[in-house]
Amino acid sequence: MNIQGKVALITGASRGIGRAIAYELARSGIRRIILVARNPHALNQVAADIRLMGTEAISLPTDLTAQSVISSTIAKAWRDYGPIDLLVNCAGVAHQTPFLRSRFSQVQQEIATNLTGMYIVTSLIARRMAVRRQGTIVNVSSLMGKIAAPTMATYSGTKFAIVGFTRALRMELAPHNVKVMTLLPTLTDTDMAKDLKKFRGVIPMTAQQVAQSCIQGLQKDSAEVLVGWQSHVAVWCHRLSPQLLEYVLHVTAPKLLQAA
Repeated sequence: MNIQGKVALITGASRGIGRAIAYELARSGIRRIILVARNPHALNQVAADIRLMGTEAISLPTDLTAQSVISSTIAKAWRDYGPIDLLVNCAGVAHQTPFLRSRFSQVQQEIATNLTGMYIVTSLIARRMAVRRQGTIVNVSSLMGKIAAPTMATYSGTKFAIVGFTRALRMELAPHNVKVMTLLPTLTDTDMAKDLKKFRGVIPMTAQQVAQSCIQGLQKDSAEVLVGWQSHVAVWCHRLSPQLLEYVLHVTAPKLLQAA
């Protein structure tokens, strides 16, 4: 994808990887970025930062778990600031807990944000991209969408679902000249990750490193972008010896699993 002069919409843009991708797109010459997230104050700050880089930024505070609100927001974005050339679905939440102590309300929140919100936004924009026969969609999953780990069962479930959804979407939208990419970062140093108990030995990446990998993937029209050497090692280990990887994950799991 040639980013120059294009219009992007990013969900989860107020912090973490979404914010970093917005900044990196601005540095790469994109013309306009539509920023979507729940926190208006944080979103406005990101928009101000991007304008200082010389890129137009629009802040659209939106709760992605509210279907009717999403529909009106996307319609307004496309009408007033589109057409949208690039959609980055980055909004997500994670609750870390042993499964036997998990709460259904937390699972519902993960599904509503990580899956349902992403589906609605993608559906609304992909249909318009298909009519134009032009566009690119990036769905942000996780290494947890390739390799499940203790204490992250429900989060991993949503991320596995994103990988499957994106692969199917890529094949379905190809005849309409719409490209679809999966971004799979390892543990990243973000506000969300600060609330998680770390697996021993895992070295977090920076959000900027993930964003740079995303831009490189877009430039190469990659189908999947697995970010970080640790991710590549883990995936290869899973392919060669799944039992060995499960043992490693068990012994490096946070102590909260042992307390379950």
